[in-house]
Amino acid sequence: MDHLARRLGVPDAVVIGLGAMLGAGVFVVFGPAAAAAGGAGLLPALVLAGFVAYCNATSSARLAARYPESGGTYVYGRERLGPFAGFLAGWGFVVGKTASCAAMALTIGAYLWPGQARLVAAGAVLAVTAVNLLGIGKTAAVTRALVALVLAVLAVVAVVGVLGGPVRLARLTETGGSVRGVLTAAGLLFFAFAGYARIATLGEEVRDPRRTIPRAVPVALGVVLVIYLVLAVITLGVLGADRLAGSAAPLVDVVTAADLPGLAWVVRAGATIAVTGVLLSLVAGVGRTTLAMARRRDLPGALAAVHPVRQVPHRAEVAVATVVVLVVLLGDVRQAIGFSSCTVLVYYAITNAAALTLGPDPDRRVPVRALAGLGLIGCLLLAVSLPLGSVVAGFGVLAVGAVVFGLRRVGQRPSRW
Repeated sequence: MDHLARRLGVPDAVVIGLGAMLGAGVFVVFGPAAAAAGGAGLLPALVLAGFVAYCNATSSARLAARYPESGGTYVYGRERLGPFAGFLAGWGFVVGKTASCAAMALTIGAYLWPGQARLVAAGAVLAVTAVNLLGIGKTAAVTRALVALVLAVLAVVAVVGVLGGPVRLARLTETGGSVRGVLTAAGLLFFAFAGYARIATLGEEVRDPRRTIPRAVPVALGVVLVIYLVLAVITLGVLGADRLAGSAAPLVDVVTAADLPGLAWVVRAGATIAVTGVLLSLVAGVGRTTLAMARRRDLPGALAAVHPVRQVPHRAEVAVATVVVLVVLLGDVRQAIGFSSCTVLVYYAITNAAALTLGPDPDRRVPVRALAGLGLIGCLLLAVSLPLGSVVAGFGVLAVGAVVFGLRRVGQRPSRW
């Protein structure tokens, strides 16, 4: 059997989307985004990132319902725009998200045991890979538990911030932000929303995908956007723009500002749990895209195997885990947020371009073609607005992928992988 089992309904798909998003935003990227945007620019940047993500989500849901198989935009790009577009999307996703996996793993290590962050990070990668190898049902069950715990911690932070912070709304406008700063912050904040596509990436394992995916994607995205907005208002209102911009752990600083430093360990535990959930879904998503690329010989065909009992892409999962472990042990990718955002924004630009070829959808009340066009423009604008180093690294990786694709086309048949 070379196909994955369809075991996920709407609730499980929503939970996997939440698990992929919650954590990356509030625990990792609020500080850098605040530094780029200024106090007055953080909330508009968050709304802009959320709107671009909504455009992408609408396009992803339409395409995933049409092509309900593993691989996400790698598949959509090939089917709608040609092999090169698909390969570029898959290449950017796998490389960018592999860096994200390593960054999330190192974040876990930094919270749990700063002196041995790399060792803990490697252990975390192996642990989530073991869960994923047990089957997508186990992945959804573990993610459900992690999301429940994270939501509880975030609720505690919100209540503490409102009651004891205090939240000074005047701080939301006390520092001005430039248009360029807002765009840069939005590009960084997009990193916090990108996880909703995990639902589409796992499309081959979703029951009744034409119904499930279009429902699950906007629900997961909407819930996360509301949570991010509430927490952005609280953190900015309690800490102020300057303190938030310099904070490595803004939610910890919120409870500390409320004279409740004893809760800091609860927030740190919540951060660890949240990032573990992100890592769990990231490894699963990269594994499925690797599977899809291997099936079409854009990666070595040996990675296309599906376990006969667990019905998971076990070789692809192990290969991804091996690369991530090597990166966390040998490299330093804690600054990978911008790099990952750049490659993933290009990935979604291809998503929207593919969705434009579908034509209008009379069954939908929203203007899907207009949203796809706005999503395409928005993704490219945010990608080039990121810090220069991130743009150079991101487009450099994509250029390497284009060269690899061209060399394979000229000098080697795909079946020789």
